[in-house]
Amino acid sequence: MEPDLFTAAAEERQEKDPSGSPLAVRMRPRTLDEVVGQQHLLKPGSPLRRLVGESGGGPAGPSSVILWGPPGTGKTTLAYVVSKATNKRFVELSAITAGVKEVRAVIDGARRATGGFGKETVLFLDEIHRFSKAQQDSLLPAVENRWVTLIAATTENPYFSVISPLLSRSLLLTLEPLTDDDVRGLLRRALTDERGLSGAVTLPEDTEEHLLRIAGGDARRALTALEAAAGAALDKGGTEIGLTTLEETVDRAAVKYDRSGDQHYDVASALIKSIRGSDVDAALHYLARMIEAGEDPRFIARRLMISASEDIGLADPNALPIAVAAAQAVAMIGFPEAALTLSHATIALALAPKSNSATMAIGAAMEDVRKGLAGPVPPHLRDGHYKGAAKLGHAQGYVYPHDLPEGIAAQQYAPDALQDSEYYTPTRHGAEARYADAVEWTRKHLGRKRS
Repeated sequence: MEPDLFTAAAEERQEKDPSGSPLAVRMRPRTLDEVVGQQHLLKPGSPLRRLVGESGGGPAGPSSVILWGPPGTGKTTLAYVVSKATNKRFVELSAITAGVKEVRAVIDGARRATGGFGKETVLFLDEIHRFSKAQQDSLLPAVENRWVTLIAATTENPYFSVISPLLSRSLLLTLEPLTDDDVRGLLRRALTDERGLSGAVTLPEDTEEHLLRIAGGDARRALTALEAAAGAALDKGGTEIGLTTLEETVDRAAVKYDRSGDQHYDVASALIKSIRGSDVDAALHYLARMIEAGEDPRFIARRLMISASEDIGLADPNALPIAVAAAQAVAMIGFPEAALTLSHATIALALAPKSNSATMAIGAAMEDVRKGLAGPVPPHLRDGHYKGAAKLGHAQGYVYPHDLPEGIAAQQYAPDALQDSEYYTPTRHGAEARYADAVEWTRKHLGRKRS
């Protein structure tokens, strides 16, 4: 809703004396140049720079925008920068507490301000995905007629959570998760900046690394933890935030895990070997260590996809689809929710029947190819669709399997040197038992000789 006199007075006091505000609020960028990360959205001429009036306006002025990204990536910060950098009226609403009545009040105020004072309005609507279809519909006339410039923020996929008419009238800007370097730069600025901690405390490297892991790419979480740890250190009479102080403050032990060193590969190896050994509890332990250490969830998901084919294969044909679905979900949602998806996949893979027959089969086939056992493709299997192929004998004598009652044609398929080679040796574990029966039957009907 529109800010009242008391809210406006409180905000004015906060601006004059920000010391009582949380560190994350005090360290909000004042200009787009102070924003960390999201450089793909901050190039000259970008919609955000046009919103703050850095590059033009008029009939080609900026449209309304929808900011989509995980928590702590700067959606509210960008809206705040716009509010400070532009001469437009700035009104903020949260979809958690506001409804159609509040939206209409803002729109009516915007029309009066435009008509009476020539003052344009920027409406920041946080968590727009919480608005119902009817509530989102109430925004359409204002956006379409540019009575307001809408900046809407969402952590959920707008293609599922925002109505199509509003999407089509807005620019969708995707915010990327902050990197460790982005958050590190923000922490170091907060330590020295007069708006932050003004050099009152220092942050050793091991504490900084643990803080980065806790943050998980969330700038707000990082600054909140830093502020709490700094307060604890100062209360003890110290000026250095030790690792023990940070652990006590955030109630989270530092996991010894170097994401770029041996432990990264050792723990990942232990995860896969635990899955291979069907020890679901050990697998979950190593998964938890990787998650707590701030491992990239996409790396974990990639390892699970490999495991699904390497160690399970056709013993459970659903293993690979589960792992692939987990990887896709992880890419969309990120931590912390991605932990649930990775747990789901890890448990399924660990408890699945195991077979490495697919791994052994392609390995044996590739070994023969490396030895030079390739040979020409049998003439009847070659492409016969181009003019002159018949004169070369290509595709002549090929038997179409679908024309036969059993759907299998006993003809030569492999090159001469490999006619009797058998690469696939199925187990009878789980679902692969039916593949074992199938391969025995097909080889018999193909007239293959046993090697």
